[in-house]
Amino acid sequence: MALITEAEAKAIIDRVLARSKAEDCVVYLNEGTSGNIRFARNAVSTSGSAHNTSLFVVSAFGKRSGGASVNSLDDESIARLVARSEELARLAPEDPEYMPPLGPQKYAVGRDWADSTAALDPDKRAAIAQIGLDAAKAKGCVAAGYLDHSDGISAMGTSKGLFAYDRSTAAGYSVTMRTEDGLGSGFGTTDSHDASRLDVAGVSRLAAEKAAASHETRAVEPGKYTVILEPAASVDLIQNILFSMDARSAEEGRSFLSKQGGGTRLGEKMLDERVNIYSDPMDPIGPATPWTGDGRPLERTSWIEKGVVKNLSYSRYWAQKRNVPAQPGPANFLMAGGTASTEELIRGTERGILVTRTWYIRSVDPQTLLFTGLTRDGTFYIENGKLAYAVKNFRFNESPVIMLNNLDALGAPVRVRNAETGLVSVIPPMRIRDFTFSSLSDAV
Repeated sequence: MALITEAEAKAIIDRVLARSKAEDCVVYLNEGTSGNIRFARNAVSTSGSAHNTSLFVVSAFGKRSGGASVNSLDDESIARLVARSEELARLAPEDPEYMPPLGPQKYAVGRDWADSTAALDPDKRAAIAQIGLDAAKAKGCVAAGYLDHSDGISAMGTSKGLFAYDRSTAAGYSVTMRTEDGLGSGFGTTDSHDASRLDVAGVSRLAAEKAAASHETRAVEPGKYTVILEPAASVDLIQNILFSMDARSAEEGRSFLSKQGGGTRLGEKMLDERVNIYSDPMDPIGPATPWTGDGRPLERTSWIEKGVVKNLSYSRYWAQKRNVPAQPGPANFLMAGGTASTEELIRGTERGILVTRTWYIRSVDPQTLLFTGLTRDGTFYIENGKLAYAVKNFRFNESPVIMLNNLDALGAPVRVRNAETGLVSVIPPMRIRDFTFSSLSDAV
């Protein structure tokens, strides 16, 4: 189905704004198609697709605002939508932090669209799932996996003259392989805006190999170990650094970037000098929509450079209060690395533990970014540069800030699906010293 073009989106938003009687009005228009296929116990279990359109309007009178949405674009629906949002705005209490909408902005043309993803259909989904099923059968494993994809448009406009439009696509595949008795497990995932870049065969084969290799595990005493974290094992931990770059939280003493006695740690070296974390909506591997939900343009922003905190994000309200530029938050999570593969990092490790995946990560102390979680789906002891044997899974208690001060080596960055938040992420595998495992886990 053809998506709403930029010109059509502008015309729809202008129709909404023309009906508005509010002092301020912001219009969001989204349309998209999504599809998926799921398999379990070596057979496809479900497959489906959906097409949705949504129109959301926020009206404001002074500092009172209200929003309403519909999924129909005819004149009668739009008239009811605008009237409803204005009715709610008049009933709402004043928001002391309300900011009026932005006027015209300049945006880069997004790079987050790929025709290969938009062309996925039921037959192509089935063919991709078959690749995973073939890999399972080749190793005598039982597979459960999921492929999903989407293509769509996002547009917004304001009564002050702003208009923004972006087309985007996304595709992701993940698979868990188990031995038939359920004692061995392996995991693989691949993610891109461009479906032609998905390495379904590679991650499925590796997941099956890990399942077979982890069938018999040994219990290793918990403690501090050198670890190699595959990207799927570290992304959900390290992203918490990026989510803590908010200036207001730091200034109010609520984050790891708060300075004792007041102020922030902006400009301080807090991580290993090899750590460089940034965001860039134009990144060729992990592109993102080039504007924020309130219409601010997004550009390449360095958050951590050579271990030093380089920028903090500001809401428009907090920036006005502090009389500083309103730096938007990150559009994506990009971390620079080296050139080594995970296998090369393993070959360079005398003793350590390979972690394929972490899950169920929960906060313990937001001011030190201490988190707890579990390993799963393939944890191995490394000895003299080789995987020596599979080990029982662990619970860990660790802070990404401490981790990235105990950095030993970085591999080549790869795009990986962020299981907790869905944030587009490109990060390297890494070798970390003194990673803290606190107890054993019976999870497979």
